[in-house]
Amino acid sequence: MTPQPNPEVGAAVKAADRAHVFHSWSAQELIDPLAVAGAEGSYFWDYDGNRYLDFTSGLVYTNIGYQHPKVVAAIQEQAATLTTFAPAFALEARSEAARLIAERTPGDLDKIFFTNAGADAVEHAVRMARLHTGRPKVLSAYRSYHGGTQQAINLTGDPRRWASDGAAAGVVHFWAPFLYRSRFYAETEEQECARALEHLETTIAFEGPGTVAAILLETIPGTAGIMIPPPGYLAGVREICDKYGIVFILDEVMAGFGRTGEWFAADLFDVVPDLMTFAKGVNSGYVPLGGVAISGAIAETFGKRPYPGGLTYSGHPLACAAAVATINVMAEEGVVENAARLGADLVAPALRELAGRHPSVGEVRGVGMFWAIELVKNQETREPLVPYNAAGEANAPMAAFGAAVKAGGVWPFINMNRTHVVPPCNASEAELKEGLAALDTALSVADEYTE
Repeated sequence: MTPQPNPEVGAAVKAADRAHVFHSWSAQELIDPLAVAGAEGSYFWDYDGNRYLDFTSGLVYTNIGYQHPKVVAAIQEQAATLTTFAPAFALEARSEAARLIAERTPGDLDKIFFTNAGADAVEHAVRMARLHTGRPKVLSAYRSYHGGTQQAINLTGDPRRWASDGAAAGVVHFWAPFLYRSRFYAETEEQECARALEHLETTIAFEGPGTVAAILLETIPGTAGIMIPPPGYLAGVREICDKYGIVFILDEVMAGFGRTGEWFAADLFDVVPDLMTFAKGVNSGYVPLGGVAISGAIAETFGKRPYPGGLTYSGHPLACAAAVATINVMAEEGVVENAARLGADLVAPALRELAGRHPSVGEVRGVGMFWAIELVKNQETREPLVPYNAAGEANAPMAAFGAAVKAGGVWPFINMNRTHVVPPCNASEAELKEGLAALDTALSVADEYTE
């Protein structure tokens, strides 16, 4: 679709936004949100006719791009048939969505509890684990993000937690592996893996194994930096959980539904958790939907004992119809395979080539359509391009880099010292090359801040 400029409408949209909309994670008077007129496939555009290649997939959720006609049609058909209904009833869209998800989850994660998003999926997974074990504590990693609700934000390990973190009882953080910035003085992946597992088990020992209900990990941390766990780490966590009777929860809200070139990132590591959270890509974000995939053992806990939790919109028909259509589209059009193929054959070599030419690139890492570029001031010392959680003038180098990417017609996903390469999983080779070329140009701006 060719964007048609309409600046008067754009100005009105912007004025109403500034007058009435309260935005997430923002100082309200310091932001200048772009007024978006439309979107299709991998692109969106503003009211001035400027078109952007979306290298953020919304917030890493439009895995099949914007306005896929089959998903739009499914939502329209469901709205004409049954727009909404209470969660206590059996509905075709809800049952079919649960069936399709359960067919793709690893192991015996065959029961699906639907939520409205990823954060409340995490909340309910933690509640299930505590009730199943009768224990209070949950361990989660630094360099993680699990959502903005009260329990989920306390479980989060990045700075967004700080303002709301009251040192909540029952939440304990630990260091997960990340060789590039190792907390364990490791020099190899094998050392990083072994030392991270030793650190985790020691943490459990000092917290008291009989008090720990669950270990919660993003299978591959997303906004924290797309840090692929070293071989053996997740399997090692699984063994530790089994040893101490701890529930293993994997957060696949961002990594799931094709993002990594597999239906779920857990499949890359041949590991089966006890609970797995999902959202975002389950229906490409077309209607809010999340959920928890539940193992047989935990489902059995609530076989004759009521689960004390629920949501008015659990398994909403419109959201579930969108999920059914999205999963079917992904299967029919080979979206998961596309992410795997182009990630390996195009994105990986292109990013490594950029790393070899730009002194601002410390490391590139990722898989499928899930990549991060770590920006540094000095490649030898690995000093970050800007300080941790920088803002204002201290963040000027990253702001300049971001502006340069947008000037190249690509909308970036930037978090602290990283830019993420997370386009739709069905992006074309030409679209990926366009985005990577814009990043190449913008990295020259970041290079100006290196030593």
